[in-house]
Amino acid sequence: MPAALAFPLAALAEIAGCFAIWAWWRLGASALWIVPGIAALVVFGWLLAQVETVAAGRAFAAYGGVYIASSVLWMWLAEGHRPDRWDLLGTAVCLLGATVILAAPRGV
Repeated sequence: MPAALAFPLAALAEIAGCFAIWAWWRLGASALWIVPGIAALVVFGWLLAQVETVAAGRAFAAYGGVYIASSVLWMWLAEGHRPDRWDLLGTAVCLLGATVILAAPRGV
């Protein structure tokens, strides 16, 4: 599966899973939120494993930039906190780093 597809889907699954646990632990939601949260985290792990690379750590590292961008987007759309210029600059730097990691020419 291409990283451009797997990473955004993985980010959605990871954020949904983590938010379910956050909602239970920090917001007082029902403990039943943990069930879909765990399912989402399993889907997250499966999606990362679909990225074509010779090293899992490289996929995880590159995914980190996409996760940061997705988290800032979640903060804005789901939590109602508009990103400031520092959030946007940091996100751009992270996405650039992810692109370098994935697109670098390697003689493997």
